[in-house]
Amino acid sequence: MFSFLSKIKSIFSRRAWKEKYEKYERHISSVALISGFIIDTLTLSRIDRFFETFVFFGYLFLASTGIILVNLAEQNRLGEKLSKFHTLFLVVIQFSFGALFSGFTVFYFRSASLTASWPFILFLLALLVGNEFFRTRYQKLVFQISILFVAIFSLSIFYVPIITKTLGVGTFIVSGSISLVIIGLFLFVVSCFLPNRIYESKKTIAGSILGIFVIINIFYFTNIIPPIPLSLKDVGVFHNVSKKISGYEVIGEDRSWYEFLFPFQRISLMKEKPIYVLSSVFAPTNLNTNIVHNWQYFDEGIKRWVSVSKIEFAIEGGADGGYRGYSQKTNLFTGYWRVDIETPRGQVIGRIRFKIVEVKDFLRLETKKF
Repeated sequence: MFSFLSKIKSIFSRRAWKEKYEKYERHISSVALISGFIIDTLTLSRIDRFFETFVFFGYLFLASTGIILVNLAEQNRLGEKLSKFHTLFLVVIQFSFGALFSGFTVFYFRSASLTASWPFILFLLALLVGNEFFRTRYQKLVFQISILFVAIFSLSIFYVPIITKTLGVGTFIVSGSISLVIIGLFLFVVSCFLPNRIYESKKTIAGSILGIFVIINIFYFTNIIPPIPLSLKDVGVFHNVSKKISGYEVIGEDRSWYEFLFPFQRISLMKEKPIYVLSSVFAPTNLNTNIVHNWQYFDEGIKRWVSVSKIEFAIEGGADGGYRGYSQKTNLFTGYWRVDIETPRGQVIGRIRFKIVEVKDFLRLETKKF
């Protein structure tokens, strides 16, 4: 009986768990990464809600606190008992940054057209996946501050518009300025506890922050950063769109299920009849702005997309399903077309591609709600 109890005790002892954790650390970390990303995808819905705000700023607080505690422990400024938790503090930093970049990837991905914003999305994904391999790097102050600044700047980009209820270059500049102020205040706090460590690394830290600031600004002004916090909820191409009391009613072609697998939706050209594109774009509550439907066709001669019409209209924020609006175009011709849903300064929120073909058979049209 005593031997049995001792075996049970050994299995559940702290040492046994530590050994098992170290043995399967990489697998546990990978499973945690994938699980966390799936959970974020399912639970994070609207960036302007209290839950999402609490989660993001909570993780940012944990990461900042972890950085301070790690460096204090390395300098033996926490006392013998607390300094033993140095490894735990590193885990807190890694966990917090992993959760932050997982959430960033979810929201930026929802707001992005991959063809336009893939470099920035790839950048976030690299930080998210790389977070699992940066364990030793998290022991270096310069690396900690650099990743923290990326997190602060990314967070500012989509929270400043929510607070100011505006979008555009001015709002982005404010976001960058606030990020610099916050990281500056954080460095001041750290320097109060660890003046020597900040002094030794001040040039490297300044260069790293400046480099990150310049790169993110290049991403923005080349329209690589998606127009967060706007996101495309739905878009479709139809033969007719009409607004009813209960919402929009559309008339489109009845399609086979497999047609949705094709990159270009087929739509028949009806003589002297327009084609409509109806989109639903989400914006946070009280953030009213304009969006643009940029109609383009593919010119086979020059092998380029050519813009033929830009139709701008206002949208209102707050609706879960997004604000619906449409544009129409006449004098169309057969070939490959696309309509980019953009901000007035050209950031692509989403895109619909379709191929206009001649009517060969009787059209099977269907009417539905949108």
